[in-house]
Amino acid sequence: MASSSTIQEYHKKLTANSNTCVDTVNYYLTKIEEKKHLNAFTAIFAKEALQKAMELDAKRKDGEPLKKLHGVVIAIKDVICYKGHKVTAASKILEGFTSVYTATAVQRLLDEDAIIIGSCNCDEFAMGSTNENSVYGNVLNAADETKVPGGSSGGSAVAVQAGLCMVSLGSDTGGSVRQPADFCGIVGIKPTYGRISRYGLIAYASSFDQIGIFSNSVYDAALLLEVMSGADEFDSTAIENGQWAMGNEHVDKKYKIVYFKEALHHPSLDKEIKENILALIDKLKSEGHTVRAMDFDLLDYVVPAYYVLTTAEASSNLSRYDGVRFGYRNKDSVKDLTDFYKHTRSTGFGKEVQRRIMLGTFVLSAGYYDAYFSKAQQVRRLLADKTKAIFAEYDAVILPTSPGTAFTFGEKTDDPIAMYLADIYTVFANLTGLPGISVPLFKHSNTMPFGLQIMTAKTDELTLLQLSEHLMQHYKTYQHLNN
Repeated sequence: MASSSTIQEYHKKLTANSNTCVDTVNYYLTKIEEKKHLNAFTAIFAKEALQKAMELDAKRKDGEPLKKLHGVVIAIKDVICYKGHKVTAASKILEGFTSVYTATAVQRLLDEDAIIIGSCNCDEFAMGSTNENSVYGNVLNAADETKVPGGSSGGSAVAVQAGLCMVSLGSDTGGSVRQPADFCGIVGIKPTYGRISRYGLIAYASSFDQIGIFSNSVYDAALLLEVMSGADEFDSTAIENGQWAMGNEHVDKKYKIVYFKEALHHPSLDKEIKENILALIDKLKSEGHTVRAMDFDLLDYVVPAYYVLTTAEASSNLSRYDGVRFGYRNKDSVKDLTDFYKHTRSTGFGKEVQRRIMLGTFVLSAGYYDAYFSKAQQVRRLLADKTKAIFAEYDAVILPTSPGTAFTFGEKTDDPIAMYLADIYTVFANLTGLPGISVPLFKHSNTMPFGLQIMTAKTDELTLLQLSEHLMQHYKTYQHLNN
């Protein structure tokens, strides 16, 4: 059995009886075993995936119509709960913990007859940009195994990149879906904040977190978004569903697009990435689209504001991991309860998580709250006002996804500030709640893929998806590994 390039193609094969769900699951299980050195998975649900596949094949044989995700093989990031399965957030602190409920997003996939094949490796508690902060070790980029896959959803990205599943779920707090999609040469979408329920997503920073999707096509991402989105009684921030029908009405549409002058002329941006995006802009203009540069004097404030606010929220969210009620506990030489907390959290959390908890506690402390946290909230308000004005005039904003292509393991681990600054183009969407996507359009002379980031107004995922599909059809120069 050969893999199908899209869910639609896969369903056609199932309907024509030229493929079965059991064959498909076995195919992916074989691929996962062949590529296990990539370290993309933390757990494989082989037995139950095959059982579900047999049930679906029987349903089809009995003439039941196919649901939207019938037999679609999906992997989920190890921060998303699935009842009866281990969820660890790639951290020692959750060692041995089994989820007691299923995330709303996962349940909605299952309700449409999807098959969950396993959990994917990630940076611990989704804190990182390289997947080097996992208790399970590094995930390798399938395009070049000496390079990082990006993070924090590196395992989910590589699972799709290397053909180990059809689509996968990640989470995006500051670029953790779009940046690994960029490094791995696949599609990665972060919806509007609240578009997909966060119920069952282990929290990093609650006002930033959003479940996102990795796929090989925009249409597959749109289908999963349609299935998972919508209001949820378990998440008060979840919003009503939107319109997803991606017909051909966008084919001849002329878009009004803006880019930030400071972003494309930033000293950190790779010269080749800049040249490719500028060339794309010229092509879009020649086709009749409006593409304009805009001064954006807040760009250098987005990373500091993001890290002040997210670490503050993380210091609160991660306080529940104390070793008393669940997960890992360190009882060595414990004198009292306070000593027990210190020992457990010091040995249970990795260095990057500890760094962010301490930073968050610092910015929330009485003497520094106004100087840091309040100021960061003011920046967030200014950004929200700015974006509202932008989308009153334009359909979309385009930016690089990352300042450079995937880099070598260990290259930035000794300089956390340099690592944080590499998030300069992605954190904007999370600060403002905008939907954003990275589409794999380009290939660098160093052989690594890179994408273009697109953002649209809040709740306007339809324009985001339509513009992305237009660009993929007309301007893609990079072909995916499995094509």
